Amino acid sequence: MSKDLHILNLGAGVQSTVLYLMALDDELEGVKFDCAIFADTQEEPQDVYRHLDWLGQQGGPEIIKTTAGKIGADLLATGDGRFASIPAFTKQPDTTEIGKVRRQCTSEYKIVPIEKTIRYQLLGLKPRQHIPKDVTITQYMGFSFDEPGRAARAKGRFQMRGWQVRFPLFELMMTRGDCIRYLENRVPHEVPRSACVFCPYKSNREWRRLKEDDPQGWARAVEVDNGMRQPGVVHNRGMNAELFIHRSCKPLEQAYLAENQGEFDWMNECEGGCGL
Repeated sequence: MSKDLHILNLGAGVQSTVLYLMALDDELEGVKFDCAIFADTQEEPQDVYRHLDWLGQQGGPEIIKTTAGKIGADLLATGDGRFASIPAFTKQPDTTEIGKVRRQCTSEYKIVPIEKTIRYQLLGLKPRQHIPKDVTITQYMGFSFDEPGRAARAKGRFQMRGWQVRFPLFELMMTRGDCIRYLENRVPHEVPRSACVFCPYKSNREWRRLKEDDPQGWARAVEVDNGMRQPGVVHNRGMNAELFIHRSCKPLEQAYLAENQGEFDWMNECEGGCGL
């Protein structure tokens, strides 16, 4: 293994797919990935896993899969189970006030597993062992030119870690729209948005599509949504408000999905480092 590691955070969504393919086609000047790492929450739509399989057959750098566990099972665990938190919507009883739970899923199920894979699998370090001074790590993320806030937050976080982070799409001034147009001519299928099936960051259009095109994913989303309101589960521990994954604060299976709101916060796509 080289002392200079160049690693792509692969979410298998639109932007990180563009980076993987552009590097494969020598379209990123001076950028070669030693590997790409996909952190699997085990709760992605089937389209994401099918696309990931396709991507791995294109002859590019190795795609390493890692996981911190099945996030939905952790959310619905009871007793002293591992605490996990998604940005669910909250509603106090007998009020119309809507809030939102702090998001911890990105760190726990995306960022930390990738960092552990780098430290333990690629570098062979032991717990709490420092990275050798002669080793340089550069992580590449698919934040695009229309995401300056996310890029700035990520850069600050990784500088604290002692390794480098780059955003080639930002450097090329490519927006998400540019990425979608690039993929239209490069990939024989529509590249799905990367997010758990029950991620609250979905528009009604996305919820409808999940319900119509991925019955298994829809059923899982309904199961998790209903389960979060059951007494004693980890996700509602210590809360006096009900949790919902749809912004209307109604059970997902009862939510009104006919209204279009446009794209709802696509910048929270799980591209291996969302929410940084």
